[in-house]
Amino acid sequence: MALTGIQILKLLPKTNCGECKFPTCLAFAMALAAGKTELDLCPHVSDAAKSELSDASAPPIRQVSIGVDDYAVRIGGETVLFRHEKTFFNKPGIGVLITDAMDDGEVDRRLSALEYFQYERVGVTMKPEIAAIRFTGNKDRFLAIAKNAQTRPCSVVLMCDDAAVMKEAVEVLKDRKPLIYAARPDNYEAFGALAKEYSLPLSVAGNGFDEVASLTEKLTAMGLKDLVIDTTKRQVRDAFIDQVAIRRAALMGKFKPLGFPTITFPCEMTSDPMKEIVIASLFVAKYAGIIILSDISGETVFPLLLQRLNIYTDPQRPMTTKEGIYPINNPDENSPVIVTCNFSLTYFIVSGEIENSRVPSWLCIMDTEGLSVMTAWAAGKFVGDLVGSFIKKSGIENNVKHRNLIIPGYAAAILGDLEEELQGWKVLIGPREAAHLPAYLKNLS
Repeated sequence: MALTGIQILKLLPKTNCGECKFPTCLAFAMALAAGKTELDLCPHVSDAAKSELSDASAPPIRQVSIGVDDYAVRIGGETVLFRHEKTFFNKPGIGVLITDAMDDGEVDRRLSALEYFQYERVGVTMKPEIAAIRFTGNKDRFLAIAKNAQTRPCSVVLMCDDAAVMKEAVEVLKDRKPLIYAARPDNYEAFGALAKEYSLPLSVAGNGFDEVASLTEKLTAMGLKDLVIDTTKRQVRDAFIDQVAIRRAALMGKFKPLGFPTITFPCEMTSDPMKEIVIASLFVAKYAGIIILSDISGETVFPLLLQRLNIYTDPQRPMTTKEGIYPINNPDENSPVIVTCNFSLTYFIVSGEIENSRVPSWLCIMDTEGLSVMTAWAAGKFVGDLVGSFIKKSGIENNVKHRNLIIPGYAAAILGDLEEELQGWKVLIGPREAAHLPAYLKNLS
């Protein structure tokens, strides 16, 4: 039975040391109860408490990490069936398939695509993360590709059914924490021993639920916890049913043998690239942990990444842009200064209109907790004293010679308070609608 945050707190050291990245032990306990963090982050918890808390605080679906540092992909750790119930935490990793039958040029193109196809949106970098390297019989080539991937900015899935060959590839990439794919009924002992020896996550591939559940039970009995499951269904309907059934069994049925993230292969479900992306989008929503594509191109991966971003954001919190100063169109010391809120839609509309105006400008984004200008003003989060304090702390004074500040037309009511707060500044009231910004900025110059 899951423990509450207060029950967990009683078992923690209560040092409030902050080493877990939470300000207090209570905050850590509440996050642990909500399945938003891991017990291992607390360096001072006793062995007895750890033993008692491990199962009680763990989410029903195990969180598994693949890769290291900036290349790490975390999957699983989910606590709800539907995003609106709470939120989804760990977005699925998106990868590209590479085989030992491909020549150097094709391998380099696919590995480079993982780094090339990156997009900035709402302050987040969207990108595919995983290279899935498959062994088809050419061991030297397989190992050479593994060595190539070692220096690339990605996580790796090693796909091979030969334990001896897999061990050589693991030795090449062991510091990058690759996912081993896959333990099957005829080789699970060898693959389990390999994953345990190198402390690596292991994928389990079985024919349907019963076989997968049997394998995960055997592997967990060997001491393995970081498992990823594949029921090997390659028909879209069957694979979709499996994804939903696995999530329901883990969350609603508390069936631990299926309480692991999944890996899916749209690349094996169709030969049509566009249809493949549609299938992949299905698994982004329901409920894959890893999605392997046959190839990556801008027109296919961008909409998939955007869908993933939209689904894997907290529906109870507005999407926000990071507070700060954003230079647009290469501004200089004479360029106008504009301030607005950090609601992402506001930022993208305003910044887009400034770009279209071709007027070099400084856009100051103030943290209003994701509220729009009117809502933030009504809530007291975009008022004269707060905006003035933000402008002072932002450092924009070091970027410009003038002292003119443009505020949104909908926030005209803060003019007097803002002028009192910003002594020596001239506050200008901009247009109410962002669409009128280009004409307004051109008339300033």
